[in-house]
Amino acid sequence: MKLVSNEQIRVAVVGASGRMGREVVKMVLQDEMLTLAAAVSPSAGPIDAGTLVGLQPCGVTVSSELDAALAEANADVLVDFTVPQAAYANTRTAIAHGVRPIMGTTGFTPEQITELDELCKEKGIGGLIAPNFSIGAILMMHFAAQAAKYMPHVEIIEYHGDQKLDAPSGTSIKTAELIAASRQELRQGNPNEEEIIEGARGGYYNGFRIHSVRLPGVFAQQEVVFGGYGQTLKIRHDSYERAGYMPGVSVACKKVMTYTGLIYGFEHLMD
Repeated sequence: MKLVSNEQIRVAVVGASGRMGREVVKMVLQDEMLTLAAAVSPSAGPIDAGTLVGLQPCGVTVSSELDAALAEANADVLVDFTVPQAAYANTRTAIAHGVRPIMGTTGFTPEQITELDELCKEKGIGGLIAPNFSIGAILMMHFAAQAAKYMPHVEIIEYHGDQKLDAPSGTSIKTAELIAASRQELRQGNPNEEEIIEGARGGYYNGFRIHSVRLPGVFAQQEVVFGGYGQTLKIRHDSYERAGYMPGVSVACKKVMTYTGLIYGFEHLMD
């Protein structure tokens, strides 16, 4: 299904009072092709969504319950930046209402992604699970996958603030999956190495390691380090503020209207 060019896309935002959710609401209110259909946050109270994000009132009152909000909103798209514990149920709720889910929340299992893809196809709608909406981060992952073909010894170091709930990050897992698809499994390091402190070598994935750093004052960075004879290659991406993700979210809201089924990874939407 494709939208007529002058038809606005009605967007519901769940987690609207969160740090990412507020940025999404603000972006939707300022994008000429998008209309805010609903904003959901159990903790925000009945406040105007525009007022919530520091803009002029927009006439949309923040709701406390997703199912009821979608039943009334006639939304085309749901954008979710909540917590891993709620993301799967929120996705199923959106699909049940025929609303296309765009999930910035991570933590889905492969089995859940397969199931949600089938549900989207049954409804004839598109959906997206994206560990990262940053164009720079997508390019970082793409370059890392290319480098792994020629330098298979690799480790990933990802940095986030100390309040992040999951480790490793969804971005690092997606990067690891892309690297694993580009090279044969190779168990790295000395086969007789001993981990004196448990976890010192990081999480194990397809022969290489992922290290998660959690510190106050850090926003979001990731470094992919490749080692070869007499050389190293480091591919790094740094995010400094949440607004940097919004151009990608805007693109996702528009492109999700043009296909059927659930896509995993924003890179599939990049031309």
